[in-house]
Amino acid sequence: MTIPEIIERRRSIKKFADRAVSREEIETLLEAAILAPNHRLTRPWRFYVLGPESRYAYGSALGERKARKLPDAEAARTLRETVAEEHRRLPGMIAVAIAQSDNPETREEDYAAAMMAVQNIALTAVALGLGTHIKTGGVMDDAAARAAAGVGENERVVAIVNVGEPVELPPPRKRESATAFMTFRP
Repeated sequence: MTIPEIIERRRSIKKFADRAVSREEIETLLEAAILAPNHRLTRPWRFYVLGPESRYAYGSALGERKARKLPDAEAARTLRETVAEEHRRLPGMIAVAIAQSDNPETREEDYAAAMMAVQNIALTAVALGLGTHIKTGGVMDDAAARAAAGVGENERVVAIVNVGEPVELPPPRKRESATAFMTFRP
C-alpha cells in the first residue's frame, strides 16, 4: 500500500475483533510514533500501554463522567459498569502523554509532536492490518483516568488510542476537497 492509500484507508474503528494486539505490534506502532517530527528533539512523548485491569479502571473513570449526566441512579450504575467492561475487552489501548515543559512555546510544539506521533500510530496500524480509535477530551484531565493510565504528575495526556483488528471498516465520510481550504498568496 502506498502512503496515500494508507491515509485513505484510516478510519475510526468502533468494533474490534477479540484478538489481543501483540507486544510486537504495539512496539512497531510506538517505534513509528517516535519518528514524528519534534522541534528541538525534546522527545516529550510517553506511551502507557494499558492492560485489562488498567483499561477497566480507565473505563470506570470515563463511565463515571458519563453517568453523572443521568438522573436515575440505577441507569448510572449500569452505564459505569458497561463502559468499564467495554474498555477491559478492548484488544489494545495506549495512553499518549507528554512531559510538560515550563516554556509555553515548547509545550505547544511538544503537543503538536505528540499528535503527529498519534497519527503515525494510526497509519502504521492500517499498514499492519489493524485499526485505531483516537480519543481526546475532558477525561484526559480526570484524576481517576490519569491514575488508571499511570501518567506522571508533570505529564499531560493528549490522546487515548484504542487499537485492534477491525471487525469492519466503516465507509469513508464525505469530505470537502482540500481546495475548499486553500489560499495561494503571491
